[in-house]
Amino acid sequence: MSLKRITQFFNPSSVAVIGASNISTRAGFVVMRNLLQGGFKGPIMPVTPSHTAVHGVLAYPSIADLPKVPDLAVICTNKNTLIDIIEQLGELGCKTAIVIADGLSGEQKSALKACAQAKQVTLLGPNCLGLLIPHIGLNASFSHTVASPGKIAFVSQSAAVCSTILDWAKNKEIGFSYFVSVGDCLDINFNELLDFLGRDAKTKAILLYIDNIEDIRGFISAARAAAFSKPVIAIKTGKTSAGALAAEIHTGGKQSSDAVYDALFQRAGMLRVNDLRELFAATQTLAMHPKLLKVEQLTILTNGGGPGVMAVDELIQSSGKLAELSIETRNALNKVIPQSETTSNPVDIFGDSAPGRYKQALEILLHAKEVKNLLIIHTPSALAPSEDYANIIVETLQKLPKMARPYVITNFMGEDASYAARKVCSNNAIPTYRTPEGAVGAFMHLVTYRRNQKHLTQTPESNTDDAKINKVAAKTLINEFIDDGQSYLPTHQASQVLNHYGIKCIQTEVAYTPTEAKEQAIELGFPVALKLISPSIASKSEVGGVVLNLNDANEVEQTAFAMLIRIKNTYPDAVIEGFSLQKMAPRAGANELRIAIKTEPNFGPVILLGEAGTGLEYAQAAVALPPLNMNLAKYLIAAAHDKGVLKERILPEKVDKYRLCALLTRISQLVIDQPDISSMELNPILASNGQFLVLDATMTLNRYQTQSNRKRLSIRPYPIELVEVVTLKNNTKATLRPIKPEDEQAHKAFDESLNKEDRYKRFFGELPQFNHDQLAKMTQIDYDREMAFIVCQRFEGKTRTLGVSRVIMDPDNLHAEFAIVVRSDCQGLGLGRILMSAAISHCKRQGVESVEGITLPENTGMIELARKLGFKISRDFEEGSINMVLKLNNE
Repeated sequence: MSLKRITQFFNPSSVAVIGASNISTRAGFVVMRNLLQGGFKGPIMPVTPSHTAVHGVLAYPSIADLPKVPDLAVICTNKNTLIDIIEQLGELGCKTAIVIADGLSGEQKSALKACAQAKQVTLLGPNCLGLLIPHIGLNASFSHTVASPGKIAFVSQSAAVCSTILDWAKNKEIGFSYFVSVGDCLDINFNELLDFLGRDAKTKAILLYIDNIEDIRGFISAARAAAFSKPVIAIKTGKTSAGALAAEIHTGGKQSSDAVYDALFQRAGMLRVNDLRELFAATQTLAMHPKLLKVEQLTILTNGGGPGVMAVDELIQSSGKLAELSIETRNALNKVIPQSETTSNPVDIFGDSAPGRYKQALEILLHAKEVKNLLIIHTPSALAPSEDYANIIVETLQKLPKMARPYVITNFMGEDASYAARKVCSNNAIPTYRTPEGAVGAFMHLVTYRRNQKHLTQTPESNTDDAKINKVAAKTLINEFIDDGQSYLPTHQASQVLNHYGIKCIQTEVAYTPTEAKEQAIELGFPVALKLISPSIASKSEVGGVVLNLNDANEVEQTAFAMLIRIKNTYPDAVIEGFSLQKMAPRAGANELRIAIKTEPNFGPVILLGEAGTGLEYAQAAVALPPLNMNLAKYLIAAAHDKGVLKERILPEKVDKYRLCALLTRISQLVIDQPDISSMELNPILASNGQFLVLDATMTLNRYQTQSNRKRLSIRPYPIELVEVVTLKNNTKATLRPIKPEDEQAHKAFDESLNKEDRYKRFFGELPQFNHDQLAKMTQIDYDREMAFIVCQRFEGKTRTLGVSRVIMDPDNLHAEFAIVVRSDCQGLGLGRILMSAAISHCKRQGVESVEGITLPENTGMIELARKLGFKISRDFEEGSINMVLKLNNE
């Protein structure tokens, strides 16, 4: 990706319209009209051999006749002319172009992309509406209306949705920083736009309309970075199989399960909405309140009991929470609401409440310490116009300092009687909605966004299960199976792999004939379970391929014969490899789970969690993207409960969730370590007494082939290959490794250990100690974009951080900024050289061209170290700092 070329795209000083026209039904007519009416200050140059002037502007017969090289070309011709036009633009030196044409075949798209790359022309589209940048007056689109300047960026693959959003935004008086129709994403894609918009100071929130994503790993990386600084809201089509097919036809690209996209958006800290109505509501809410909620509890003030109940029902059904009012607040409200002596939440002030009582109740709630989020519901009243009540809300809020106000949303019910009231709220940046359900839904968007954001700032617990993993032995075993031509592993073989990851499976014996099954059963002891071994049948229990509680040898033999006959009649072509036998495990009082791995297009492997006995459908499981740590495993379990695919059973003992998290992290590690496992199912898993026993396991193997243009995993796992033991100058051993999310507490202690002088040298001033969110950003890093190396040692039973080096690459991966700091009482041990050498080596591996850093002149130790490592040192007299630059040879 390239941030540089996107920046050029969004700052044109001149525009050429290729295929400009005076015929009103042509795209070239609309684009020229929009450019001229938008207020763009630069030259607008129509290119057409058919007209001497377009909309009164002198036209040029060909691209070669243009008087200057345009910064941006808008191509409005049909698809068959595109290759020739891109070649001409490239020859002229134009580097950016918008392609409006649609209906390109796969072959035409490939040819267009190859031509653009060869001519170094960046493309937006094809099949797009165009580009609007309101703050510079640029409307390089064939939209039917204009966009006002604002703080929201909108990016969409659907041109029709763009038109709808523009129409809605005009009615709501919502403006945009950028409005981008990406169409088929042939060249410029969501990843690059997220990188640009995430850094753009004019953009406070980002909205995405997505049909499909090709580069999942790049998208998650860019979205996560953007979501750290501002709300990112997405609507993703293709929730059904028919919808997914329609989306694939619309923009191309393979479609994955919608549940996997849910996991993606959650993991990236984004907010997903389901439809345009929700997108509009979420836009209005987050545009007016881009900061995170402090708490999730909601207080409701209403002048009608029915609407209040409707709001509560919607809140609880959406997994929301009601705030509990304090005794002091309830007593204060009871004094101003004469009809009630037992005020509670929702606070009903009744329909006959005059504006004065309304204002009193509002003031009490706004000053109540427990009220952090307030929904005000108003039904039309005969006592005063709704607009009067809206003005009371505005005036009362304005008396409070912004930092002391609860978050307030309003619902003025009705149409004619409430329109003016909603207008008053909107004009004063107070979100307002037509119905109680709509208001609560908008509030829950903020709650969901808050929860997803916590994924980015949660500190995982350490997991000591690494000792149970022997990935080399597992890899050797898998290679042996593949070399023997085995692509399907039943329980007795899959268990051998699982054992190397500390995953316990029940003892399983194999028989190839009913008579052998009889003999194996006698050796195992009764009762036994008899299961068919067949790679041809996915769910054996559904076809009678699993029989439990067989109590004698003859019964086992007869059942095996009957099973063969039944399968032969039902599935005559099925491959039967034999039978597996297991002694019946005590299942009374045990929970039964299912964990599976599937490989999805674009995403790679995903992890599913649900109840035993269900199929491999996503509707019956919660989904997560590896890698998992203990916290992410907790979220997966919580998601399974919320979705209803993992129920709390009335059993003597509940599932040990901590140990289930540990099991899920080991399965995640299995996914990371063993790319040749394309799918796996553990079903059922008995959970009892804090232990997990797999009764049935299957794996499918397929030799993984590295793809040059695609990463296997959606998220880069912890780079364990970079861990090494180093020797310090005091002859003690220490560990040099990339930082982990689990290092937050050690990093906090490290920060607190720095003296004032070292903090001043590092941060160019006196800064307070880092808080949780800041520490989370330092420890929960995206290893594709940045790297932080630490040197640590065990000290008094704890891991102590001695020093940190950090490098952050730009999105183009050309330059990296470095920073380094060593614990104040550990200086002089050679830590600086160790940490800097690790950072430089990492940048070389990543193909970075230069490493740069800044320090103060008094930091002589850092300056001397940089000089010894080959950095060019220069002084910035204006800034009073020292610049250090190291050019890397990456041949």
